[in-house]
Amino acid sequence: MAKYLLYLGCLIPYRELGYEISARRVLPELSVELAEMPDFNCCGFPIESISHEAMLLLAARNLAIAEQEGTDIMTLCNGCFSTLFHAKHELEERPGLKEWVNEKLAELDLEFKGSVEVKHVVHVLLEDVGLDKIRSKVSRPLEGLVVAQHTGCHLVRPKDLMKLDDPDNPKVLKDLIRATGAKCVDYPDEGQCCGGPIVGIDSKQALGLVADKLGRIAETEAKALVTVCPDCHFMYDFNQPMAERQVGRKFGIPVLYYTQLLGLAMGIKPDELGLGMLRVKADKLLEQLDLGK
Repeated sequence: MAKYLLYLGCLIPYRELGYEISARRVLPELSVELAEMPDFNCCGFPIESISHEAMLLLAARNLAIAEQEGTDIMTLCNGCFSTLFHAKHELEERPGLKEWVNEKLAELDLEFKGSVEVKHVVHVLLEDVGLDKIRSKVSRPLEGLVVAQHTGCHLVRPKDLMKLDDPDNPKVLKDLIRATGAKCVDYPDEGQCCGGPIVGIDSKQALGLVADKLGRIAETEAKALVTVCPDCHFMYDFNQPMAERQVGRKFGIPVLYYTQLLGLAMGIKPDELGLGMLRVKADKLLEQLDLGK
């Protein structure tokens, strides 16, 4: 059984609990053990544009804590994964940086050594579990359900460093979706950003990006959007009504986490997967699948 420290970050515990609930319910069924990460702090992503050094220190503290536990990190958030992964890479590759960071961490009785790996839940599903095992755990194939996917930016960019997928022609999440029995459609500009990074400074532009993508998905046969990033989910789910008002168009597209979709295919009840927390309700989708609460 694979074992990881579950790094939740900031957004999931406060605004996107459905992701945590569904991940905790689904992953143990796939022989992935989740351990609690003690005393973790913000990954550092929100202050990267203000202080790169502060970001590195925050990320390094998380990595050092994981090293004390002797267990690799698994994140659910694309931004947290990207920040911790990039920080580890920079600390290992940039001369003198590791020593500088460890001078600061010594005040907390911590030391960064570079001995743990950082993975996103998508890496764990692909590398530790595998598509064949996922298929074997599907007891209620989602045949007849058509969805679209949104992988998000930070999980796959820059392509040469992340080495997971082509950000302009994403395939990995589609493969995971198809393992549930559902159909995943293609649509134009699938790699377009959700707008989350700029919502605090230009909400009109950010909501325009949300409406643009949802509009293109609405022109397909997809009945839902599936993502693996809490920030993207927040933009497409929680902010969907505001995007609708801005463009004067109703979308009504429920946005599910992949762990929620997989849980349904595994025969887990919707209320055990946090589906009731969606702002854009998935009632019609569940009726199509003949699933109650």
